[in-house]
Amino acid sequence: MGGVSRATEESNRAMLRARDAMDRAYDQPLDIPALARIAYVSEAHFIRTFRATFGETPHRYLQRRRVERAMYLLLHTGRDVTDVCYAVGFGSLGTFSRTFRQIVGESPSEYRRRKAPTAAVPVCFTKAWTRPSSFGQQRSVLDKQQVRGAP
Repeated sequence: MGGVSRATEESNRAMLRARDAMDRAYDQPLDIPALARIAYVSEAHFIRTFRATFGETPHRYLQRRRVERAMYLLLHTGRDVTDVCYAVGFGSLGTFSRTFRQIVGESPSEYRRRKAPTAAVPVCFTKAWTRPSSFGQQRSVLDKQQVRGAP
């Protein structure tokens, strides 16, 4: 069988345990020594193995998770950008904004503005607006008069 070796499987499980710990405490400072202990490896080996397993460093993974959480908070809460910054574990607004822009492609404020849910137009208004007029062409004449301000 061309499966994964037992050592690789155990290493992957150890990295998953460490990543799960990072997910649970994303708002806390990155603690490589503690994560290495969770994975039962040295700090240097932990960083190398984490990157080989997940394709990014522990630091970059944590930043990305924080930004993902910030994206949620920006859209689904009324908290201001500074509050969101500290709630997800960034130590400064500048670092948060720069990291957010690197990952998302726009600032937190731009993201919130662009993704903010728009108020839906009630269906009854939409139907009334698109319904053909019973006055035939008269409706378009009335619309033009209202635009010009004529009675």
